[in-house]
Amino acid sequence: MFSPPFLLATFVAILSFLATPSLAVAVARASGSLKLVSGKTFTFRYSTKDKNEKNWIGLYYSSGGGPVNQKQNQDSLVWKYAPYHNGTLELDPKGLSVGTYKAFFLAKDGYQWLADPITVTNAGPAGAVSWLVDSVRLQNARQGSSYRASVRGLVKGGSSVTFSISNGDWAKINNDGVITGTPGSSAKDTTFTVTAKGSDGKTDTVKVTVPVRKSGAKLVENLQVMTYNLWHGGTKVKNYHEKQVRFIATSGADLVGMQETTGGHALRLANALGWYPVQGSSAGIISRYPIEAWSNKLGHGQWARVALDGSKQLLTLFNVHLGYNPYGPYDFCFDKLSVAQTLKNEEKSKRTPQIKATVDAMKTDIARAASVPLLLTGDFNAPSHLDYTPALKSKNCGYDNVPWPTSVYPTNATLTDSFRVAHPDPVKTQGTTWSPIYLKNNNRPEPMDRIDFIYFKGSLSVVDSKTLLVGKPKPEPDHANNEWTSDHRAVMTTFKLK
Repeated sequence: MFSPPFLLATFVAILSFLATPSLAVAVARASGSLKLVSGKTFTFRYSTKDKNEKNWIGLYYSSGGGPVNQKQNQDSLVWKYAPYHNGTLELDPKGLSVGTYKAFFLAKDGYQWLADPITVTNAGPAGAVSWLVDSVRLQNARQGSSYRASVRGLVKGGSSVTFSISNGDWAKINNDGVITGTPGSSAKDTTFTVTAKGSDGKTDTVKVTVPVRKSGAKLVENLQVMTYNLWHGGTKVKNYHEKQVRFIATSGADLVGMQETTGGHALRLANALGWYPVQGSSAGIISRYPIEAWSNKLGHGQWARVALDGSKQLLTLFNVHLGYNPYGPYDFCFDKLSVAQTLKNEEKSKRTPQIKATVDAMKTDIARAASVPLLLTGDFNAPSHLDYTPALKSKNCGYDNVPWPTSVYPTNATLTDSFRVAHPDPVKTQGTTWSPIYLKNNNRPEPMDRIDFIYFKGSLSVVDSKTLLVGKPKPEPDHANNEWTSDHRAVMTTFKLK
């Protein structure tokens, strides 16, 4: 849900260079070269036979891929025109998190390659190297199968960071922070120590755990799925990047449906965690395990097919961010509208047509959910009919038995609300997600409701479901130093894959 209007000053200051040249008519690929001269300032030397004043060099998250198929994929993080046959060009890394990026030399305001892309690393500002977490769990491994995971984005500070690993009899790490190896036939869950060392000689360590499955066993047996509204990327809170990375990395989540990701925030977090991303306009998905297919055509969200164990273990996730205005609980609590009038406003807010479109887009996946489990996560910006019971009539401003379309349509489509499976009594466990920091609205008590959901269908069973919050966040407008970077609580459900 959106808060009252505000200026995204911090966001603009950090990512003011996010603009990307407009898509132009495709041109034939020309021969050329692109080399990194200086990694500290991202200075590149380029050359091409096809000189054009609209040729350009753009920097992308490595996990996002950039225009890898010579077509627009995601917006570049920073770019400049490269108008000559040859020359040097500097892209300012200020505001970029530590990690690996890809640089592309592209033609005429378009996305045709003028040279092969190159991988570059942002070491970040000088200073003592340190890990953002004390310990972290990585994706599962299996005896006899090759393994790969990255921890580079979990380091801050330092320059020219190098890595070493101990207590890992089957694993090794390179200086890009990538862990590789093959667990042996007797390997079990492995915890090892990874040391990061800066150019000043100072070091810091982190405990890294890799769960190891037996040869022939399912790679993933339990899956932790989160829905998480970032609140305009998290930019309303100081040092939001480190706080978000620390939260997700230590939460145990394997798959996160995100909302309010405009500006590449899903890509940013996937890059830091070493995960796989889908970045949309107002929503995004990040996954500990590979994403084999995805689409943003839904508009108010996207879907992704996650390969938990290659083609042997697939899962489909739809993630949505539904319209926010007008907001139904305000219609009830502040304006005392009737249920019929409020349901008309649900249409006006676009929530009802959006959830109809979402359920319609899921039909094929609903039909095959027995073989490929299906999830629906999101900020629905509306409560559930399961929470508007007679026993909660007083809490809900005198209303009950409200058929909120955003919960009725998924339920009628045979999807199940995972939180209400774990907590069937809405009186005993309300599961409020809106809002931990907005307590007053024009000196009136802010209505508190559960508006963030994880639905499922197929060969999944709910082990647990809970709302998540870090620390004791101060209410708005004193929120800037909160450890919690959102105006929602997150929700996480643990599923067992049958």
